[in-house]
Amino acid sequence: DSRAVNTSDTEINIQWYLPSLAKPPNDTETKVLLLYAYNTKPVKMSNVTIFSSMSVFSGHLWIPLASIISLRDKLSDLKQQVEMLMPSSKSLSSASEPTSCLEQSETLKIIPSKNPKMNVAKVHLDRKTEEMAKRCLSEVKALLSVVPALSLPLTEIPFDVTLQSIASLEDMFDPASGCTISEESLFNWIISLFR
Repeated sequence: DSRAVNTSDTEINIQWYLPSLAKPPNDTETKVLLLYAYNTKPVKMSNVTIFSSMSVFSGHLWIPLASIISLRDKLSDLKQQVEMLMPSSKSLSSASEPTSCLEQSETLKIIPSKNPKMNVAKVHLDRKTEEMAKRCLSEVKALLSVVPALSLPLTEIPFDVTLQSIASLEDMFDPASGCTISEESLFNWIISLFR
């Protein structure tokens, strides 16, 4: 049981790897490997030598490092825009006139813990943020698509935009780390790009 692996429902795990020896074909720029594995049903694995499942998939993609860094910067900007559109950010700014610096720091420490579920609430985007999201997600689609040249820009956002979904995408494109995504609508969209 100490080597058992359990996953509930669906999730995708993303890792980045820059191998020192392996190079992609026709290497003209620095590329890194996106390694992914996902399950479409709950999985319990207790013996890695005899495991087989029809609901577990894995793969890899070579992606230009410069594109990853550029996209992550754009996703970070998008996350800031989404944070500003959240109801809690308005209440935070309206309560930002405390009588002392100590009160302000105490207020800032307390407010996020009162609404831990706020980041999973669907955010209603204004036109500027929606266009920004479509551009970012079109780039994600182009990078992850099997045939990027055939990837058309998005005309609508393919999943519910929440602060958590945008933060997960930002984490996904951080080449210094990896992430696990289990949010259903975002998960479904990402795995559709890998197929």
